[in-house]
Amino acid sequence: MEKCTFTVVIEKDEDMFVATCPEVGTVSQGYTIDEAVENLKEATELYLEEFHVEEKRKPIVTFFDIVKHASAQKNIG
Repeated sequence: MEKCTFTVVIEKDEDMFVATCPEVGTVSQGYTIDEAVENLKEATELYLEEFHVEEKRKPIVTFFDIVKHASAQKNIG
């Protein structure tokens, strides 16, 4: 059995954490980060049982900065 490593992107959404696997496109959630990741792992395993992923794509994750202008801040908050 081949072991595969996937990326997890976690976002906070109100009272839950949303976990996404960008390589496969699976998404799940949980009340804690650990629960969200565990649910995503299960969802991804089930997905991969049904659909074969040919290419092991690894996303490139980076960050960028922007400067908010005063007029934009009034509209946001």
